[in-house]
Amino acid sequence: MPAAKSAKARKSKTGATKAAKASSAKKGKKQPKSKKSDKDSRPFRFYDNRQNYLAFINTCNEKSAISQRIAKEFQYIQPTPPAFRMFDAGMGDATVLSNTMRYLHHKHPTVPHFIVAKEISMEDVRIGLDKMVDRFSEHPSTILVLTNLNYAEAPKLMPKDVMTANAMNWREIKLEGSHAYNYKEQLESMHDVFAEGWETQTSKVSGNPVFKRPSVFVIYREDHQILLDSVIPRPGMQNWEYDFILASQPWRATTGAKFKAERIIVPLTRALAPGGRLLAIQSCGKDPAQELVKKFWPDYDSLPITRHHILREVKKIMGREARDFNIKEMSDKRSMFKYRMHALPSEIGGASIGTSTLFAAWNAAVYVNQIEDERVEIVLKDGTYLDTTSKVLNKHGGLWFNDETFVISRAK
Repeated sequence: MPAAKSAKARKSKTGATKAAKASSAKKGKKQPKSKKSDKDSRPFRFYDNRQNYLAFINTCNEKSAISQRIAKEFQYIQPTPPAFRMFDAGMGDATVLSNTMRYLHHKHPTVPHFIVAKEISMEDVRIGLDKMVDRFSEHPSTILVLTNLNYAEAPKLMPKDVMTANAMNWREIKLEGSHAYNYKEQLESMHDVFAEGWETQTSKVSGNPVFKRPSVFVIYREDHQILLDSVIPRPGMQNWEYDFILASQPWRATTGAKFKAERIIVPLTRALAPGGRLLAIQSCGKDPAQELVKKFWPDYDSLPITRHHILREVKKIMGREARDFNIKEMSDKRSMFKYRMHALPSEIGGASIGTSTLFAAWNAAVYVNQIEDERVEIVLKDGTYLDTTSKVLNKHGGLWFNDETFVISRAK
């Protein structure tokens, strides 16, 4: 009998052990699922997809088209002493900014240029600096200010919060020598310094990268320091207003109009000098790229917020203050401009289009329409997306895109 009880006890114990292991295994399986759920709940940052971005800018001429659109605004701006002042609300890889600075030199070759560029990505800062080297060589009277501050604080180069302001990482970089080679050597040697200043962390609220420490780097030629002394910014001692402000694709397309107006456009508008102009640019669809996207996601509106929505919110927020500004909604003809994907004429319209061209077209279409990876992955498994891309390209003789703009100017 005791032997029977012992066997029964062992069996019971074994069963309990198996049950415990099974319970533990279930818990182990649930844990990764919980983590994945937490990760999936974080807001998706489409523009953080670096490879898609690089593929897009190297296969499409949007940067060139934007630069040409900016040049049209300069005919309405007359710089006043002590400098032409420009603010770029998202430098990116500085292709547009460097093109703009070249045109500025062409139009105002002897006027000092004070350029403030906001950028949160250290990778873009690194690439952008390389494109600035020849600007200091051709236009010696240039002051370039790089900052990672947010839209409301970057124009004044000063955080509103006192504690954050006290932690400001403010540096002056005086470029030595008189040749582009000297400047390139010096800026490249400081990559570690820039990397330290541009450390980021992820916001728990928005999922956006935010700075760990506010940074402002002021760069100018040492041999022009005396000439530029009245223009060189100092911590807490400037309240700059700008002759020209560029806000090119500074937001995610599906973000609400109120957020875009309140957090970005209104603070930038208030930073305009008398006679200054703000040019905002965003994708607006109604093109072959959006047609291609609609083939796979017919019910998804990838570009729901138009310039009209944003400007209405701007007027509401500014109230009576809006009387000091010219806030008008332009017609589509004046507002919109087109850019294209690069492709050889012989590639389009034939029996078959090269796979590399189809990949580039597909990537550009989903990038401009900001389609999340989760949606794209499902379509990629189906395998028909290249055939559909080929049909759209042949139908329209290539792939092109529409951007829309709006301008806010301040009364003189």
